[in-house]
Order: sequence, then C-alpha cells, then structure tokens
Amino acid sequence: MSGFVSFVSSGPGDPELLTLKAADRIKAADAVLYDDLSAGPILELARAEADLVGVGKRAGRPSPRQDHVSRLLVDYARTGQHIVRLKSGDSGIFGRLEEEIVALMEAQIPFEVIPGVTSASAAAAALSIPLTRRLSARRLQFVTGHDVAGHLPEDLNMAALADPLATTVVYMGKRTFPRFAAMLVDAGLPPETPALLAEAVSTPDQTYDMSTVAELSQRLEAEVGTAPALILYGALMTPPDIPA
Repeated sequence: MSGFVSFVSSGPGDPELLTLKAADRIKAADAVLYDDLSAGPILELARAEADLVGVGKRAGRPSPRQDHVSRLLVDYARTGQHIVRLKSGDSGIFGRLEEEIVALMEAQIPFEVIPGVTSASAAAAALSIPLTRRLSARRLQFVTGHDVAGHLPEDLNMAALADPLATTVVYMGKRTFPRFAAMLVDAGLPPETPALLAEAVSTPDQTYDMSTVAELSQRLEAEVGTAPALILYGALMTPPDIPA
C-alpha cells in the first residue's frame, strides 16, 4: 500500500509567502514532516488530526541523520496516506531534496515537488534591493557555507565567488564566513565590497545588517549568534543612488 508525498517549500517563514498550492497541500495532509524553520504559524494550516513530526536540522544543534529522515518519510508514505514533507525556503536549494527523492523512488512511492520563495529573494525584497542589475550585476550565484561536516567546503570556485560583477548569496555561512572572507580577498574581491547579513528573514525577529565583507568578517569572528541567516555580498547590496 503506497501513499503520496508532496515536497512543499514553505518559504523563509512568513505564511503569506506560501504559494496557493503549498497551502492547499498542507491543509490536506494526513501527516507533515517539517523542518525547524517551517514550524510556527505555517503549521497552523494543518488539520487538527494530522500528525506533525519535526525532522529539522540546524547547524550546531543535535539533529536527526538524513538517512533517518528519508526512512521515516518512506515509512509514513507506506501507510497509504498523503504526506507533506515541509522544507524551508525552496526545497531545491540546499534542502537535501535529492536524497529524499531517491529514497521515495527506490520505494516506488509517487511524489511531487512544489517550489517556494527562497530566503535570498525575501531578504532582497525586504530591503527593496534587486538581485540583478543590467550591465553591472548580470549573474546571481548561491553557495553553501558549510559541507556535511559543518566546515567550509574545500572545492569552492574562488575566482567565480570573488567576481565583483556578481551578486553572491551564502547560505549557512555565519560560522565559516571569516575564513571564507579571507579567501575572497586573496582571490581579488575588494574587502570594502558591500555585504548584508540577513537573519530570521521574513519573521517577526528579522534583522538586516549592512556592512562590508571585511567588517562582517570581524563581527562574525567575535560573535555568531543562533538565528538562521544568510549573507549577501556584491555591489548591489547598497541602495541605488537617487538623482537629485
């Protein structure tokens, strides 16, 4: 007996940023396996009788292993119910989506993937900053700030990441940013390049701190904090000049 799994992207946390399809699937689910950042008011959309199971992983905190999460998802789906796997942001961006899809395919369980708003888009929108600009920011790149062991990945393309004509978004990078910033400067990125630290994006606790790559590196060297965050850097991270 096989159920059906909907991979639902919850966005960065604000329920109003859910797509209509995402909200519909949550309301209809028999069980919701959710990430930490997808909890709170978004789960209020679920039916009272639905099972709500937290399976989220957070840097620096005890977290379930990915193989355990995948196995649990398969076990729930085999009950013949409609299961929502609720993932923060967009499930296809640093969300370990592929591992869970493979587990379902091996178990011959049908599924769908519903995209969502990634935190980079929400952060830029909150400050009225575009992520691209004609002529001066033609490329947008996303990179993770840590590997499976929580360290800075060793195979980063530093030439691309130090490109001053790109907008770069670093996910899960607060702890490793001091080392990353030093590597960027060594690769040619000016230390005064504008940088934005966006924490708890789109939630009531959101904060946005605009500085430079060098200044942000010094701040995170001294204190990291526990709020979920991403870092954006590039020329676009300052408001545009308004003609007089």
